[in-house]
Parts: sequence; structure tokens; C-alpha cells
Amino acid sequence: MKIQQSQFLSMNELQEQYLKKPLKQNSQVNSAGLSFGEIWKQKTKEVSKELHFSKHASNRLADRNLTLSDEQMNRLTEGARRAGEKGIKESLVMVDQLAFIVNVPNNTVITAMDQTQAKDNIFTNIDGAVIA
Repeated sequence: MKIQQSQFLSMNELQEQYLKKPLKQNSQVNSAGLSFGEIWKQKTKEVSKELHFSKHASNRLADRNLTLSDEQMNRLTEGARRAGEKGIKESLVMVDQLAFIVNVPNNTVITAMDQTQAKDNIFTNIDGAVIA
């Protein structure tokens, strides 16, 4: 009886062929000399610098008839950035008479209120505060 050779590789052959080879790095670069990975990192850093408002925070601003000037928005963004530099994860950022709770790692304003609307001026579940 003649045994035919299989076209399939053994487990050892598969390991040799695929697992023990170093992964190839994407060496394609754009005209500026940057790889796709480098461009991706730059773009995601740019996006992450932008401060976002959660749906809840947006609703709170609308319900409470609160508006932010460009200058106040810049101060809020700067306050969130400074909180991140200090390692704060959930920050209270005060801008004039407005209070914002910001999730710093996600650059997201979680809630917003006028300081006069804050019950007893007590803020919970924060690990730092910035007065901007």
C-alpha cells in the first residue's frame, strides 16, 4: 500500500513557517517620510486634544440655558489639559460661575452646571479640581 504525501503542513512546519518569522513592518512612507503608523498616531493625538461634550452634558447646558464664550471654552480646554498633566482622571473644572466635571483621559465633559445650581456646592467622584 502506497501512502500519499499530504499537501498540508504539520504543526511543526506551520510554527516554523509562520510563528518564528519576525513580523514585517509597514515600510511604506508618504512624501513627508512618515509611515502610516506615524501619521495615525499624530492624527489621533490631534483629535484627542479636542474637548468633547457628552450627550448628558450637552443636554444640561441646553436645559440650564448655559452658553460658553470662545474664551471660556479655551479656559475649559486648558483646565482639562492641566488636569491631565497632573494625572487627574475625573476633574472639576471651574470657569467663572460654571462648573464642569471632565473625564480627562477621554477629554469628555460629563456634566455642566452653574455654580448656583450645584446643590450645597458638593462635588463627588472627582480626584482633582482646576480653577481656570
